[in-house]
Amino acid sequence: MEDFKNEEESLLRRAVNWVTDIIVVIALGCFTVYAFGGQVTVSGNSMSPLLNAEDVVLVNRLSYDLGKPDRFDVVVFRREDGKANIKRIVGLPGETVQIQGGQVHIDGEELSDERQPGSIALAGLAENPIVLGEDEYFLLGDNQNSSEDSRFSNVGNVKEDQILGKIWFRIFPAINMGRVR
Repeated sequence: MEDFKNEEESLLRRAVNWVTDIIVVIALGCFTVYAFGGQVTVSGNSMSPLLNAEDVVLVNRLSYDLGKPDRFDVVVFRREDGKANIKRIVGLPGETVQIQGGQVHIDGEELSDERQPGSIALAGLAENPIVLGEDEYFLLGDNQNSSEDSRFSNVGNVKEDQILGKIWFRIFPAINMGRVR
């Protein structure tokens, strides 16, 4: 009788351990998907050649829960009209952004970035200096001459709470799968 009781307790202990392990694995999976696995489909070619229309990318939501966005991060943000967009951060909070002679200037200094080698044909709102607030960012598409971004009033300066996360990985098309920089 004693052996049967020990065997029953051992079986119960193993079942509890299994259930606990399964719950932990499910919780870790949910956290990982929330933090690093949000999917966004790129619409349009404003981020070309880095990202093209219909590319599917993953969003790291956790990076901005733990830190602040940096210059040149590629981010997904929610516009005032509710649409999600993907652009690159150029201007940081407290900076003054202006586009002169086809080039971006931050606090009066020309911004050099090999990812954006061309000249910007239309300065839009940035023709005059734009002073960013303490929670505002200035975003541009990599394909500046075909991008609806912070230069235009329907997007404007993007507030930190509009930024949903950092784009970090392209999963589709498979031929272009890899990290996004």
